[in-house]
Amino acid sequence: MSLSLHPRHLGRYRDVARLLIRYGRSDLVSQLDIDGLTDADRDTPLCEDAERLATDLESLGPTYIKLGQLLSTRVDLLPTAYTDALSRLQDDVAPIPFAEVEQVVTEELGVDLRHAFASFDEKPLAAASLAQVHRAVLRSGREVAVKVQRPGIRKQITEDLASLAELARFADDHTDAGRRFGFSDLVEQYRKALIAELDYAREATNLVTLTRIVAPWSRLVVPQPVPDYSTSRVLTMDFLPGRKVTDLSPLARTDLDGAPLVDDLFSAYLQQILGDGFFHADPHPGNVLLTADGRLALLDVGMVARLTGSARDWCVKLLLAVSDGNGEAAAEAFTHLGTKREDFDADRFRVLTSDLVLRSVELGHQLQAGAVVLEMTRIAGQCGLRPAPEMGLVGKALLNLDQVAQSLDPQFAPAEAIRRNTTTILQTRMSTSSGGLLATALEARDFTVQLPGRINRVMDAVADGQFQLKVDAIDEPQLLAVLQRLANRLASGLVIASLIVGAALMMQIPTTSRILGYPSVAMICFALAATGGVVLLLSVVLADRRIASTARKQRGKR
Repeated sequence: MSLSLHPRHLGRYRDVARLLIRYGRSDLVSQLDIDGLTDADRDTPLCEDAERLATDLESLGPTYIKLGQLLSTRVDLLPTAYTDALSRLQDDVAPIPFAEVEQVVTEELGVDLRHAFASFDEKPLAAASLAQVHRAVLRSGREVAVKVQRPGIRKQITEDLASLAELARFADDHTDAGRRFGFSDLVEQYRKALIAELDYAREATNLVTLTRIVAPWSRLVVPQPVPDYSTSRVLTMDFLPGRKVTDLSPLARTDLDGAPLVDDLFSAYLQQILGDGFFHADPHPGNVLLTADGRLALLDVGMVARLTGSARDWCVKLLLAVSDGNGEAAAEAFTHLGTKREDFDADRFRVLTSDLVLRSVELGHQLQAGAVVLEMTRIAGQCGLRPAPEMGLVGKALLNLDQVAQSLDPQFAPAEAIRRNTTTILQTRMSTSSGGLLATALEARDFTVQLPGRINRVMDAVADGQFQLKVDAIDEPQLLAVLQRLANRLASGLVIASLIVGAALMMQIPTTSRILGYPSVAMICFALAATGGVVLLLSVVLADRRIASTARKQRGKR
């Protein structure tokens, strides 16, 4: 079947097709039938080196770099070697000329760079595919970091997203892999995350929200945005100098009391995920700095995720079950966090999850909750359960936290921290807020006001003989069919019995018409009764067999 899509995107179609062929999905490409692929492309052998995939995605530009970073959380789609390689994707690129940076800042802020800042370093602190960051000083003397979006990057990403969405829709409609994994849903999740990451006004709001959540933990700090110097393409925030926690030397770690830092970091993230349902989805070691005053700074909150109240409740149950070694409870909680496909094997998922949890508990303080959640996501995909996209982000965030924790305090026990914090969060979630109490009070008032009128209407209907009670508890058509068959059999039995009795009585009547020495009428009645009895018996036996067969099939499905 030929792929007939927008001609402007043909170049990107070929790029994606070559990746699919190179990494073992030529079956998808053969169904896409994209023009321009050579025989050499189609005969490319399966690549065994996962690092090469990361390199290929980097060569395709920022859209595919970000796609690779998102795919690193989808362990239900890719083998471990590939997700590990994609999680290390480098987003460092050559910086754009300072003249372009100055032009973007001037256009966005509406004022000349020299008038807005006391100083503005031309050399960037960091350069990524979407933006680069420069150090500056405001006229007030406040040291800031200015994040400037690359010119033209939105247009490029918009076109790349359009081509990916078209390919995903085609794959979902025409390939088994698409119907199984739902590529359109994956691309839509990716589109929302990337569009949100390109909106620096939203990131500024994320900084404020994250600051409010981590406020109870004094050892954590989040840079504050400067609203007057921030737009959708420029984000100005506090400059927080520090060192990456993974760059600390062994000697520096001996002088650092890492236990309270890790405990605060873990508690704050569990509160984000389980309490507020808003969490920093990318806390990798590069985004966590140790400041000069001994605090942990959380940077780059462009990628955040949100969980509904129901999802948070099941996440609490999931993490408690994992930390307690209860595999069946963990499987049940995770099942509620996903979508069951037609081929979902609940028993296999429960057995594999229980085995995973038991093996993880044996690790003791080395248990990594993030690794367990990601592995459960992989098992779910194998058993026909499509996990919620947010669960990959939850698992990845917890895994990154485990890595940061090991850098700061090798003796930190994540399982104990989960039990300690999730119990507190669960108690908080069980308490009723003032808003909830007010809503309950209003509902009770409405019920009290409407109750007398409803009772009067019920009593009037009873007095007039018009009261009806409708109960949808049985299959009425099926019940009527069974009753009709029962009545037919009963009537047939009565007719057959009447024929037998009548034939017996007519045996004594003298007549010249005889069959085998007996009255003809009596013998005819006996023959009709025998035939009717055999037919009735056969219908009963066949019907019982059909019912038994149907019952066995239903038990097999359950």
